[in-house]
Amino acid sequence: MVASMPKLDEGTQGEKLFDVPYDEQTNQFPDEGTPNRLFDGIRFADLPICDINATPNNTIMTLSNSAGCVKIIHSCGREGFKNTREGTNIAAQATGITLATRGIGIGMKTVRVTVAGLGPGRMAAIKGLTMGGMNVVSITDKTPVPWVAYPRPKKRRKL
Repeated sequence: MVASMPKLDEGTQGEKLFDVPYDEQTNQFPDEGTPNRLFDGIRFADLPICDINATPNNTIMTLSNSAGCVKIIHSCGREGFKNTREGTNIAAQATGITLATRGIGIGMKTVRVTVAGLGPGRMAAIKGLTMGGMNVVSITDKTPVPWVAYPRPKKRRKL
């Protein structure tokens, strides 16, 4: 009987897993009262914002207050990664950890996150923020999507 049981997955050890009752799940989605909801004693509209710009070559993170005044800017290049390693998810996670520790040092414990770009560091940067000790309340994707019909490319050259 013991031999037929699945083996313990080593990749999920240490992860926080808990069940959320159904009545608490209904409050997860934004509505008209979201800006006035309290998170750790702070209104949602007054929470600091962490902007993550994840390009294929680099991940740049800025931490600003609710009015948009930037307090901290950090990137993978400043973290010590150079050239093609700046675009990796490991570099983004290390950058997120450093930004989180610096942000907690100035009193920004709970943040809302906005992510832009399609680089490999999108989710790794958010994981780095949580690993650094920050409490992420919401994640918003603000990647620009072109709605304009661009002109078609030139015809192929005939030889």
